[in-house]
Amino acid sequence: MDANQSELAVVDRSAESAAQKKTRFERDALQFTNQMYAAALRYTKDPHDAQDLVQDTYAKAFVSFHQFEPGTNLKAWLYRILTTTFINTYRKDQRRPQISDGELEDWQIYDASSHTSDQGRSAEDVALDGIVDLDVRAALAAMPEDFRMAVYLADVEGFSYKEIADIVGVPAGTVMSRLHRGRKLLRASLSEYAKERGFNRGGDNE
Repeated sequence: MDANQSELAVVDRSAESAAQKKTRFERDALQFTNQMYAAALRYTKDPHDAQDLVQDTYAKAFVSFHQFEPGTNLKAWLYRILTTTFINTYRKDQRRPQISDGELEDWQIYDASSHTSDQGRSAEDVALDGIVDLDVRAALAAMPEDFRMAVYLADVEGFSYKEIADIVGVPAGTVMSRLHRGRKLLRASLSEYAKERGFNRGGDNE
């Protein structure tokens, strides 16, 4: 029955008119425009490139919209297109440090898993929520690209490991590694600033 329903859905989408497809796309996909631009800006760190990236992403998404499965995560589907487009096009002219994904031990992966949007957030992460100004943006912008993507997708957009792995195109274990190291870099960058604002790290007493 499920297979028949899926086949009917494919037929229905392939039979819809261009006007119907446009209406469905505008209704369902364009609601994420602001979030897509924010993500693109985090990726490119340039407003003009971010605008171009979003436009390219939506153009590709519209052409491929018949492939999107209704009932699945449309936002994650759009982010996957955004990220793939950035990696394949906008990153080519940028020189980024190469990241080794096999540097974490098993205990570190386990520690990282306890600080994700999947299983709750650490006291440090909650404290950093209170710092919402240019210092955070600067700290994120200074991070290596792959770490920045992982932290942004997990802590800002709230995607799970599996969703981020699908978006970025790497194994879930790699996402865990990048997220752990990215958060560590972010906390280190903001530690002094956090102390000035009275955000003490868990277990620290003055």
